[in-house]
Amino acid sequence: MKEDYMIVLDYLPLGKPNDPRGTPLVQGVGTQYFTLLEAIPKPGSNIILLDKVFIGKGERDKIQVVKGRISYEELTSLAKDNLPLAIRKIVEEQSDRFLNFFNRATPITIRLHSLELLPGIGKKQLIKILDEREKEPFKSFEDLKKRAKLLGDPIDMIVNRIIQEIKGGCKYYLFARPPTRELR
Repeated sequence: MKEDYMIVLDYLPLGKPNDPRGTPLVQGVGTQYFTLLEAIPKPGSNIILLDKVFIGKGERDKIQVVKGRISYEELTSLAKDNLPLAIRKIVEEQSDRFLNFFNRATPITIRLHSLELLPGIGKKQLIKILDEREKEPFKSFEDLKKRAKLLGDPIDMIVNRIIQEIKGGCKYYLFARPPTRELR
């Protein structure tokens, strides 16, 4: 489960304050599994916040090496502030993937449907979504909002759920890779 791209959340050209060598550092979030990562940029790279950079196998244009996974607590305050914007960008770029979640989500248990894990979806909204998607799959987030009235912004719901999963402590993970301390 490696990430090929990440969205830059913060760039520390002088590294972390406790790093005596001052190694430049990039903090980012992966675009596939929402893995929080730290990387060392290539010298002279133009690192721009909220840019998508290649970190997969092969020739990288801006990143020299991916140091590894980090926890939410290890993010800088700027990285934490940029996280919702980066996730929204990913969700909008991959809208089909997340719209398919609304079209294909299934029950987790007899009493809990995976759609109910999204903040703001209760039993009434769940029933409306299930009824509407049975008639016809949702074609867009706008279509979903139009047909499932009283539903908040579905992109915001997904973004908020992903942030919950990144922070950890969730019983079920729909979109993000569980934080390292929760891996078993």
